[in-house]
Parts: sequence; structure tokens; C-alpha cells
Amino acid sequence: QVQLVESGGGLVQPGGSLRLSCVASGTMFSLDAMGWYRQAPGKQRDLVAHITSDGRTNYVDSVKGRFTISRDNAKKTVYLQMNSLKPEDTAVYYCHSLLHGRWGQGTQVTVSS
Repeated sequence: QVQLVESGGGLVQPGGSLRLSCVASGTMFSLDAMGWYRQAPGKQRDLVAHITSDGRTNYVDSVKGRFTISRDNAKKTVYLQMNSLKPEDTAVYYCHSLLHGRWGQGTQVTVSS
């Protein structure tokens, strides 16, 4: 059974940092491309960052230079390091397995003073 569990969200002030984690189970993780998406209230779910099985990354323009996606295949975990957070980064963040087409339950990130 494929399962993705996100953690690390919370409330942070503008300019602050958070690191999100997504632990996979029941997946062929090392062969899988993983993505982080976010969905703000009333908006569609959009891709934030993506990492291939061999570690190549890409980012949406609005987070380039601030967010970093990485993976640890031994731990079956994908991370999203978020720095210089802005109020417009507020959303529920989801991880996604491309190989299995599965989503995690999401973790709330709120950037506010």
C-alpha cells in the first residue's frame, strides 16, 4: 500500500524558514520522481518543485532561489527547504509520487506576522 506522509508545516513570520518532509512507504521510491505542490484557499493545486529519480530539479519561478527540493532514497524521504518565506507562500503543501500517482494528506504552511 502506497502512503505519503508530510510533516513540517506551521506558522512562520515573513522572512522565516521551514523544512517540509514527505516520507514514502510501499513505493519504489528510488525509481520515482517526486513533486511538491501547494494549494491556497480558492485556488487550484500548483506545482512548486520537482525532483527526478536521479536528482534533477526544477522550480516554479516564484520560489526559485528561495526553496530547495532534495531527496534521501535511503530514508524514502523528499524534503522542501523553504527560506525567505512570504505571505503569498501560505497554502497547504502536498507531496506527490509520479510513479504511483499518489498524494499525501498535506501540511499547512502559514506565513504571517
